[in-house]
Amino acid sequence: MANQGDSPVNEGRRRFLTTTTAVVGAVGAGFAAVPFIKSWNPSARAKLAGAPVTADITGLVEGQRLILEWRGQPIWIVKRSQAILTALPTLDGRLRDPKSDNADQQPDYIKKANPELRSLKPEISVLVGLCTHLGCSPELKAEIRPEPFDPEWKGGYFCPCHKSRFDMAGRVFQGVPAPTNLKVPPHYYENDTTIIIGVDPSSSNSAGAA
Repeated sequence: MANQGDSPVNEGRRRFLTTTTAVVGAVGAGFAAVPFIKSWNPSARAKLAGAPVTADITGLVEGQRLILEWRGQPIWIVKRSQAILTALPTLDGRLRDPKSDNADQQPDYIKKANPELRSLKPEISVLVGLCTHLGCSPELKAEIRPEPFDPEWKGGYFCPCHKSRFDMAGRVFQGVPAPTNLKVPPHYYENDTTIIIGVDPSSSNSAGAA
C-alpha cells in the first residue's frame, strides 16, 4: 500500500525543505543558487502570519538564483541574462497565459509593468517556486538548449512530478498539467539592491503589513 507521505505534494515539500537548508548545485550555464540565509527572515511564527521578508540582492550576479521563504513557500529571485529576456517574447504562441491575464497569479502592478517579463525590473524575476498543479517544486533548467522534454527549450522551469513546464518568467506552457502561471508574490524595491517580499509598493510606508 502506498504511503500517504509519498504523494507528489509531500514529495515536493520535502524537496523544498531540503533546498532551503543547503546550497543548491549549479544548474545550466552559470546558474547557481545562493544558500538560504535564515537571518534575513523573521521568526517562524511571523513568517506563517505573513510577515514581510527582506532580500539583499547586492551580490546577485547574472545567472544566480536566491532562495528565500515567505509564508512557508519558497521564493525564487533570479537575475536573468539578456539572452533570456530576448527569448521570452518569442514563446508567447506556446504558452497558456502569455499576457498574464489571470489576475490571481500576480499583483496588478506586475502585469502593468510588463506582462511578458512579469517583473518590476526586467532582469530580476521574483516567483513563488511551487508548481501550480500539485505544489511540487520545479527544477531550474536555465540554459537555452534542447532538452529531452522540449527540443526548443529557451530556459525555464521543469516540474519532474508530472512534467509541467514554465518559462523564465514563470509562464506555463500549453498542454501540461499545471493550469496557471507560477505566482508572483507581492513585493517592492526599498532601494536598488533591497527587495521586500510580502508588501505591495502602495504599502511600502507600512512595511509591517501582511
